[in-house]
Amino acid sequence: MKKILFSFFLAGSMASLSYGSSHREAPLIANDPLADNTDVYAFKSPDDPNSITIIANYIPTEFRNGGPNYYSFGENIRYEIHVDNDASTPGDDITYRFTFSKVNQDPTTFFDIRLGQENAKTTYMIEKSTDGGATFTTFMTGLTVPPPNIGERSIGNAPVGLGAANYDALIASSIYATPEGGQVFCGPSDDPFFVDLGGIFDLGDAPRQNNGGVVRDGLAKFNTHSIVMKIPVSVLQKDGLGVSSASNILDPNFVIGVWASASRQTTRTLTAGNQGYTGSWVQVSRLGMPLTNEAVIPVGKKDYWNSLTPYQELAETTLDEYFYNPELALYMDDSLFGGAVPAFAGLRIQRNSLQSFDFGNGQDGLWPLKGSAAVAGTALDDAVFGTLLLPAAGKPRSVDLWPIFHTGVPNMAPYQLATGKNGNPLAAGKPFISNFLPNGGDMLRLNMAVPATPRNSASFSSLGLVQAAVLGLTDPTYNATTAIQFIPNMDGFPNGRRLEDDVTRIELQAVSGVVLAAIGLWYDDYNASSSAQSPVTNLLVNVLNYSTGVEQNDVAFKTSFPYVASPWAGKD
Repeated sequence: MKKILFSFFLAGSMASLSYGSSHREAPLIANDPLADNTDVYAFKSPDDPNSITIIANYIPTEFRNGGPNYYSFGENIRYEIHVDNDASTPGDDITYRFTFSKVNQDPTTFFDIRLGQENAKTTYMIEKSTDGGATFTTFMTGLTVPPPNIGERSIGNAPVGLGAANYDALIASSIYATPEGGQVFCGPSDDPFFVDLGGIFDLGDAPRQNNGGVVRDGLAKFNTHSIVMKIPVSVLQKDGLGVSSASNILDPNFVIGVWASASRQTTRTLTAGNQGYTGSWVQVSRLGMPLTNEAVIPVGKKDYWNSLTPYQELAETTLDEYFYNPELALYMDDSLFGGAVPAFAGLRIQRNSLQSFDFGNGQDGLWPLKGSAAVAGTALDDAVFGTLLLPAAGKPRSVDLWPIFHTGVPNMAPYQLATGKNGNPLAAGKPFISNFLPNGGDMLRLNMAVPATPRNSASFSSLGLVQAAVLGLTDPTYNATTAIQFIPNMDGFPNGRRLEDDVTRIELQAVSGVVLAAIGLWYDDYNASSSAQSPVTNLLVNVLNYSTGVEQNDVAFKTSFPYVASPWAGKD
């Protein structure tokens, strides 16, 4: 047994050594980059256990030397961060709205910065709503966005440029304390998302089977624009409680859902040398979970998906099919098109888990257990959550992929680690995650009671919950009991999302059934009739070892607010 555990741990460790998510992801928003919401992050602040940091990034693939007109937040756009913290109330419980304005301090020059003056100088105000967006009150005004990182002469040289000590000094001067006891920063930053874009969209060639196997972070050395807020837990928690009031690290009363959006007015009017906007506001971009619109929703539905709120999405059922039977799963199934995507060879889904359950597209998954004694008292029992998680036959991923993206999962069977289940995946096991908030669709759900894993810890892993599951199943420190324990990386994606999390790899592993495996629905090469066999089968090891080849950002993140790395300079 010890050997088995070692092997599994080794597999997990190897995986941790291996591999944003909505950049230009839909036809309409690809033509409107200033409103394009590229990524959202929500995580326990690593240097402050009493606060949560939320980051909403906009404007994809900013070229670092993009003068003479550099990228900046757009005017006439409503940038919003939305927070849901109470499933009993409809819609958002908290909304922060950011409105940006620009002025040319010296319109006689073609330079962006000259002689201490800055053109397209950007300031902003923040408004806040606590009634679902019906009304907003002014939260902060007169805030400044640092200029683009043009280069040393523009930023530092005086009197030719601005005369700043360096660019980081401008960032520091643009960090503001909020009335709620938090902090806010808005400005350009390095794009923190990392992925081999060229390989992924070359019909799934990740890791590269062609191009000599050479992988490349498609967003390396590109900038974006970040809205970063550090908010006390007591502000976000539905009853105003601080994290010290949580009953345990999985207290369900500390779950929040986070998403961001951008909206424009319906009518744009062009006049000679000018433009104006009128009409009602229309949502043109939104993001919660990474890669949803980019890799799950088909192109014919992407603009429609962007127009919906998560609350509308929960009631809109036609899009659910793309989660119940995801396209990506077609390429992880040898009976369908698995052979057509060699790069995904290590990713296979369970077609005969425990010699009983088929999670292939169009199959029934756990549906045959519907209404049986086996699911009584579990989250799959109609008496507990209705038909939410087992809605019908032919929807095999309604028990894993759909809830991960749409509701989060509760701390109850079957969503507990296989540790302690004694071979029955529907039995109670080791508590693992509690971010169930069934009040909307696609959001980034985070349990704020879960502590942060120190970034300098040897246990820190970009695999997030996948690595936490490996430790919970194999490490004697955690698998000797079914009691609630903090397992390193329980604060990682998809329990929120940290800057370091390798969401592309994690989501591909999830499509390949790794969540099902974690709760005891092992891969097909596990023989359920043999009590002596280890669930650490070749198929499971293959999934854990899968990597796209790009596993971290091209530059280190900061250890303190605003955490995102400084933007690349024009000279870089």
